[in-house]
Amino acid sequence: MNNADEFYTIKGYQLNQHIGLTSAMEDYLEMIYRMLQHSQQVRVNELSKSLHVKPSSTSKMVQQLSDLGYIQGKKYGVIAITDKGEDLGRYLLHRHNIIHDFLRLLNHSDTELEEAEKIEHFLSKRTVENLNNLTNTLIANKIFNL
Repeated sequence: MNNADEFYTIKGYQLNQHIGLTSAMEDYLEMIYRMLQHSQQVRVNELSKSLHVKPSSTSKMVQQLSDLGYIQGKKYGVIAITDKGEDLGRYLLHRHNIIHDFLRLLNHSDTELEEAEKIEHFLSKRTVENLNNLTNTLIANKIFNL
């Protein structure tokens, strides 16, 4: 899978990227980072509620993210984010906000959360930053307003 002009399924493209995190892992890490912006700690049960998943699923994901060095699960279900996790979590939230803002600008509504969630896992950092630049240019030139 080396030729940029060849077509693959979504799964094929994902396998070709050799990424260490799945889309679900990114969602969990992004939410942990988001929650830590408003609270000093995150608990497994709070994370489960925020993502609308079962606590058992959250516990498994917390373990996987911990094994990869992004977070540390502690006693009583408290989750601590590592420096590595904080750096990636910051980017994941930044990416989400850029995509969500662009879709809101494009569609003139606040109902694009689901679309942003679906799209964000498939865009490169370069594309995200170019989308951010485009959004800012459209706003600055009063072509569109948020």
